[in-house]
Amino acid sequence: MPVRGLLDWLERPSAERGIRFAEPDGGWDFWSYARLARLVERCAAALAAREVEPGARVAVLARPGPRMVASLFGTMLAGATPTLLAPPLALQDGNEHRRAAAAVLAAADPACVLMDADLLDRVEAYAPKAVTFDALLAEAGGTVGKRDLAEHALVQFTSGTSGAARGVCVSHDALAANVAAIGQWLRITPEDTAACWLPVHHDMGLVGCLLAPVVHGAAIRLIRPEDFLRRPLRYLRCFGEDGAALTAMPAFGLDYLARRVPPRELAGLDFSRWRAIVVGAERIRADTLDRFYRLCAPHGLSRSAILPAYGLAETTLAVTGLPLGEQWGTRAVSSGAPLVGCGRVLPGMRASIVNEEGTPLPAGAVGEIVVRGDSVAAGYLGAVPDGTQTRFAGDAVYTGDAGFLVDGQLYVFGRLGDALKIRGRTLFAEDLELALTPLGLPIERYTVLLGERERAPVVVGVLEQGDRGCRVAAERILRGRSEGAEVVVVRVPPGTVPRTTSGKPKRRRVWASFLAGALPEAAERKDLG
Repeated sequence: MPVRGLLDWLERPSAERGIRFAEPDGGWDFWSYARLARLVERCAAALAAREVEPGARVAVLARPGPRMVASLFGTMLAGATPTLLAPPLALQDGNEHRRAAAAVLAAADPACVLMDADLLDRVEAYAPKAVTFDALLAEAGGTVGKRDLAEHALVQFTSGTSGAARGVCVSHDALAANVAAIGQWLRITPEDTAACWLPVHHDMGLVGCLLAPVVHGAAIRLIRPEDFLRRPLRYLRCFGEDGAALTAMPAFGLDYLARRVPPRELAGLDFSRWRAIVVGAERIRADTLDRFYRLCAPHGLSRSAILPAYGLAETTLAVTGLPLGEQWGTRAVSSGAPLVGCGRVLPGMRASIVNEEGTPLPAGAVGEIVVRGDSVAAGYLGAVPDGTQTRFAGDAVYTGDAGFLVDGQLYVFGRLGDALKIRGRTLFAEDLELALTPLGLPIERYTVLLGERERAPVVVGVLEQGDRGCRVAAERILRGRSEGAEVVVVRVPPGTVPRTTSGKPKRRRVWASFLAGALPEAAERKDLG
């Protein structure tokens, strides 16, 4: 599939296909691509009238809707660079959103901040260049005229798993190459429909579930993340009733569906046309894939529709993915539970495994995953803090993730910073979290931290749910897997463990709280004694 320009769809937009935005009452607000294209052009003209300079950055703070789509593509058409920010969620702590958004805005230094009108009062204190989308359109006059594309198509911010979120500068060529690779991998055509609940400011939601379908002419159904959490069955009906064929999500999304949707509620749904469920963004658990498959298989879902994948913002998005029609599998490892294979490299990409000195390792050897290829981003925006695990070096991204390659397929352990060497063997936090599965807790209600305190290895189990018996069981399991390390189990209130938009725990932040004595270690250890 040839690499298409990101704005080519504006030349002959379809009047029949487009995007359906979920409405709170259960309906859908349909915008054809032809109608969206007109809104994109008006937005671009308004930005030009506002004298937004070519190459300037424009921040977009909006919920999924036609204004968000028009702001994204309109900024590109105006020769500027968009960066999408997370809008505040209904149940989110206002101070937390303020801190995160203010940090991103300070790093991005946008010429203006486009936003939904109902958000203005909430954010204008820390977004002084804010303008509502409707107010911007009131400034429009004529057309944008011919403008060269900005050097960067996007500045997308990382999820902040291992530290502060960093702006990743993605060129038009890199973004177009990744969109083309995703289209070739999933065989996206204008006859397809994708459905997505992911936040569109996140790379998987933005590149995988919005840009790729739009550029390839496929229809889209967009559901807000909070609506997915409240009514997950509505999302599944996109596939079982409306014939959607493509989606992507972190593994915790499949776990959520398997836990929250009773099998009886799927009566009458037909998943036989569901072609691709791309699963990535965190270490993938085989039992999670199995539970979701068992839920949907009686209604026609093929096991080969579940496609484990690997990617990161620094490579635009996708690096590897299981080919269509191939069933996912696992590979046994000595350090813990079997690993799910994340597929093979996509067109235009290359992956290798290196040791601590950067020397390539043979097949099957565990080391750091290094990625090269057409979709590698141009680098970070501004200075990079010392100790940043993921880093650019020449034409390569050193990911900071541990894994190995066998028969061309990538297997991922997890972040190198979430690992600990004890008596010559390496423990990974994800392995220990998998070991706690028998506790029966939802995967978003616990995590494991690894580190050293006073030069001695420590394993910390952090539970946001469970009684004393659960904590005792957790300590027993962790001690059995962590011989040679001190083991601490703490019980904390729900929401204590911060997570990224893709559900990954921000272990470094919790570890810092543990070292500072901000976690109730003493009380828990006394209770366990």
